[in-house]
Amino acid sequence: MGGGIAQTSPPPQPLPQEQFNALVEAVKKAVAEELKAQGTPPKAAPAQAASSNRPSPSDADQRSLLGAIGHQLVKALAGTPSLVDSVAALPRALDEGPTGGRSTGSFLTILLATMAAGLLIEAILRAILARFKVRLAASAAPAAGMRSLSYLGLLALLDGVPVFGLWLTAEFALGAALPTAALQQHVAYMALTALLVWRVYALVLRIIIRPELAAARLCDVDDTEAPGLYRRVIAVLFLIILSRLLVSLLMAIGTPDSAIEVARFIFTPIGIAALIWLIVASKKAAAQWLCGLGQTARFAGFIGRHWVGVAVPFIIALYIAQLYGVISDHGDVPTALLLTINLVAGLLLFETLLQAFVRRLDSQLSGFTPASTVPTLADVIARCIRVAALIVVIVLASESWVVNVLDLVDAGAWTHMTRESRTAGITLFTAFVLWEIFKYVTDSYMRRHLAGNAASTATRLGTLIPLLRVTVAIVLGVVAVLIALENIGVNVTPLLAGASVLGLALSFGSQTLVKDIVSGIFYLTDDAFRVGEFIDCEKAKGTVESFTLRSVRLRNPNGQIHTIPFGELGHVTNFSRDWTAIDFSLRFARDTDLDKLREATAKISADIMEVPGLKEMLLEPLKMQGIAEVADNALVMRFKFVARPGNPSTVQNEAVSRMLRAYPELGIEFAK
Repeated sequence: MGGGIAQTSPPPQPLPQEQFNALVEAVKKAVAEELKAQGTPPKAAPAQAASSNRPSPSDADQRSLLGAIGHQLVKALAGTPSLVDSVAALPRALDEGPTGGRSTGSFLTILLATMAAGLLIEAILRAILARFKVRLAASAAPAAGMRSLSYLGLLALLDGVPVFGLWLTAEFALGAALPTAALQQHVAYMALTALLVWRVYALVLRIIIRPELAAARLCDVDDTEAPGLYRRVIAVLFLIILSRLLVSLLMAIGTPDSAIEVARFIFTPIGIAALIWLIVASKKAAAQWLCGLGQTARFAGFIGRHWVGVAVPFIIALYIAQLYGVISDHGDVPTALLLTINLVAGLLLFETLLQAFVRRLDSQLSGFTPASTVPTLADVIARCIRVAALIVVIVLASESWVVNVLDLVDAGAWTHMTRESRTAGITLFTAFVLWEIFKYVTDSYMRRHLAGNAASTATRLGTLIPLLRVTVAIVLGVVAVLIALENIGVNVTPLLAGASVLGLALSFGSQTLVKDIVSGIFYLTDDAFRVGEFIDCEKAKGTVESFTLRSVRLRNPNGQIHTIPFGELGHVTNFSRDWTAIDFSLRFARDTDLDKLREATAKISADIMEVPGLKEMLLEPLKMQGIAEVADNALVMRFKFVARPGNPSTVQNEAVSRMLRAYPELGIEFAK
């Protein structure tokens, strides 16, 4: 390198083709041997994979789904021998005699005797408390108002005492008979837990249905259907809880997961068949229960009217989901199924308790009388709580299926999505609550004015409130939707800009429409007319039937309907406001004694004022005004009275009829 010219080595010469092929084959052979030693089969060469007998893509698409399902089903059922072996080994697994414990027979005898003793104690306590509960139930009816809630609470407490006695008896008996923490003790407490769960479900159902205490019953089921419904439900619950206990017992003795899936595959059709039997057998009772709830919750009324058509497909869908869990070896499906059933049952019980509370609150506010059909503030609050509970149930069920079972969204993405949409949901729910409160306030305000006999004010409110409700609904809806969209990440600025441009375009392009709307606002502000009033405008005359933001509808006395835009309405004459003066004339003989005629008219007016229906219509009595005209052979006398607007012709007809009868009897002759 010291100043000499660097010598470069010649480039390497390529291997001959024969040596290159030999080297490749040697490498492939070495790799194949290494994979074989590790237990991994070598992949086929590309030339071998591209076989002439490979099915076409269309054939593969047609058979891939069925093939995958069949493969998974065979794989799931492959655990049947393990299940049979586990069931056969169950007596040996429970036998702790060789280790100084109890034998299988002794253990099962103690377990069954303990559970029977607990059930016997429960039955005895229930029989002892039955007479006292009958006396309490008489004061637990809805007509007793909020006071009945205390009696319902006492009844529930008395119903819980026998279940507590069952638990206490079984706990002490098992603790004394099985003091050692071993498999037998674990299995015994599993069975005791299953029994307690069954009895707690029965307790809740008893509190709602009350098969023997109709006065304290919280659901709308008659006396003939309530006992049968209670017995059928607790029987199906016993079967389902027993099947889950058997699966848990197999898991406790170390049964393989494949065998557990087979056990679930076997038990699920039994449970589904029992549920379908319960749905069909309890059709009448379920319809009574749900249709009773449908008085305030429309979705419950719809389900009650179509009970079998809704409940059976729901149960079949749950069975299909269970099959999916078995085939796909998905362990979260049973949990999702149990959660879904509990949520649906819990929603039904919650709605029943909520309606029972509202009924008693309504009765309390109305003086211990049956609840009125008019919505109260309690009904509004209950409706809002009902919607909130329904949202919670939907969110929990959706999370269980979408995230845990179907894996459509991972847990992190679901958390992020719910966190972003939480504010939007709260905003929409708040808008719903505000709308319900506003509707209740306007309805109650109208009812108070109607009850106070302020017909004029009530009529004006009846005219303005529909437009006010539409305006408030639009404002609430638009604001809530915009806030919700902004909370979930949607840029609402373009929407606001587009709405502004659209509003300007409509205002410039539809000046007549704007004129009609603005004119209508001022007509209503001036209280020019109301619904039900008879008006005369420049275009037509008739009774105001309804109106929109743009036009008013008038019903002509002959039956025609006139739809007139506010901008063309013009001068309005209202014939139905405050009072109306009716004057009419009658022709009498020239020699009529006017004093005698005035006295006779006053007598007829006093008689008319005694008629109840006419007295309420008259504001000023019938009076003789004086001579209107002196004709050749007659005196034309004018009469007048003031009445409420509406139908003053009734008073006029009655007055003229009495005049025609009374005047000739008094010697007052009409002109000929």
